[in-house]
Amino acid sequence: MTGVGRSVDRRRAWFASHGAGRAALCGVALLLAAPAMAQDARMVPTVAPAEPSAIRLDTGGVAGATAPEAWFRQYGVAMTRNVSTATLTPFLPDPAKATGAAVIVAPGGGFLMLSMENEGWRVARALADHGIAAFVLKYRLKPTPAAMPDFEQAVAAMFAGAGRPTSRLRPEDAAAGLAEPIADARAAFALIRAHAREWRVDPARIGMMGFSAGAMTTMATALTAPELHPAFLAPIYGSMEAVRVRPDAPPLFAVLAADDPLFARKGLGLIDSWQQAGRPVEFHLYGQGGHGFGLGKANTTSTEWFDAFVRWLDMNGLLTRLQDGGAAGASGTGATKP
Repeated sequence: MTGVGRSVDRRRAWFASHGAGRAALCGVALLLAAPAMAQDARMVPTVAPAEPSAIRLDTGGVAGATAPEAWFRQYGVAMTRNVSTATLTPFLPDPAKATGAAVIVAPGGGFLMLSMENEGWRVARALADHGIAAFVLKYRLKPTPAAMPDFEQAVAAMFAGAGRPTSRLRPEDAAAGLAEPIADARAAFALIRAHAREWRVDPARIGMMGFSAGAMTTMATALTAPELHPAFLAPIYGSMEAVRVRPDAPPLFAVLAADDPLFARKGLGLIDSWQQAGRPVEFHLYGQGGHGFGLGKANTTSTEWFDAFVRWLDMNGLLTRLQDGGAAGASGTGATKP
């Protein structure tokens, strides 16, 4: 075996000893996000950005974590890894534009890293521009090696089998290995509802959107914690595997590119599940876009998904405006159609 092969095997063994078992490793390989607009795949360490608005969720740490949180740039955007303290960062709209709707945004990154800029901050700003309160969830991740070269080799090893037709991971199966991200999402819902009046949010109109691994976190949270009553779910280029849908499941808005190397050409079980349950669902399959395109890959129709999502929220009556300057109650009282 070559030195490279031995190194990759060591990285696999390292993750096996720190992960949630074989199924979780398959999930990491499947859910690694790589921005579609990528030009430079190098991982360049950077100083952690100031996050003055980030609120600690106090959900605990990560078992086995020894390396500190570290930031880097890849594909020209900011990313982080070794997150052991979850935070929630509000992006609030101009009060004059606030609709009362809110979205928890979960970036992707294969549960090894988070694409904070491409799938977090940019999306949150766009939502706030449309009067929708957005909250970027920096959820806890699996521990990774502190040294960047070792981390890069670990990512390469995990990504090697991604996209195989036989590689499947259902959200219900993955949930067992996602206790920490799910707990962080639960805490995010609780925090927003506790500050609903201050943040001009209707507690009954809080939904969740996730990208790639964040889409898995979104679906796993909804499936394992239905008592959260999310107003809607928006998995963006996530797993399309079938799930069990509750009779009161929230409306679903899903997006995928036909050339997605991870999730395309594996069926549309998720969409079928929602339809068969008689629950509201809208699905956009774009001809090009790849994986990790965030708000859209330039020169493709994938750039249209965000506007479609906002129109969909409006169509479902979720973009009513607040009347009294405060949050509407759980029944929606206090809001009016613009």
